[in-house]
Parts: sequence; structure tokens; C-alpha cells
Amino acid sequence: MTKTFGLLAAAMLATVALAGNASAQTALKDVAKVRDGIIHVGMAYEISEQCDSIRARTLRGIGFLQSLKRHAEDLGYSDDQIAAYIDNRDEKKRLEGIARSQLAALGVVPGDMASYCAVGRDQIARNTRVGWLLR
Repeated sequence: MTKTFGLLAAAMLATVALAGNASAQTALKDVAKVRDGIIHVGMAYEISEQCDSIRARTLRGIGFLQSLKRHAEDLGYSDDQIAAYIDNRDEKKRLEGIARSQLAALGVVPGDMASYCAVGRDQIARNTRVGWLLR
């Protein structure tokens, strides 16, 4: 999933536009909406990569990542702070671990395509954030 979060970071960095330079009180990694949103996108991407019958909703995912960036900007984070967060290797590894744990808790077994498909279909049926990002 390292590739997954590398792609997510690149996609988020590509959406960086001019923003205010107000200083933020809390570390961006502690903003649940942003952190959890990135984890959900990573989970959806991983499912789509491991299950041949499920695809990522790419445009929906890009739009969602842009909304997370706008949320961070609205909270006063600068472009530099956002870029530092998404480029931080330790944070990428931490988020990757969380995403893997959440996928495992949902029933994913690494290397077992059927388990990714089952979890993906369930997420789609329940219209969770992860399911919303899949088809």
C-alpha cells in the first residue's frame, strides 16, 4: 500500500492552490476529517487494485481529496503545511498501517482477492465512505 499513499500524496499535492498563511493550532495529522478521509481513499484504492471486479471512482476520489484540502485550508493550514503533511514518510507509513488494520478488521486477508472483493461489495452495499469511492 506504500504505492497507494504515494499516489494519494501526489494527487493531493497536485490540487494545491493558493491558500492563506494563517497558522494552525493543531497538527494536521490530528485533524480527523482529513486523516480519516485519506485513510478511506487508500482503503478504496487498495480494494480496487486487489479485486478485478471492483473499480475506484477516480473522479469522485479526486474531488473528495480536493474537499479535504479545502477543509484544511479553511482551518488555516498553509500550502506548505499541507504539502509537509502529505509528503511525510513516517505519516504515510502510519496511515498505511491504520488502513491495513481497518481492512483486516473488515475481513481482508492479504493475498486473497476474494476477501478484498467481499469487503468491497459490502462497503458499496452499505454506502460507507469507502464504498462511496468504489463501483
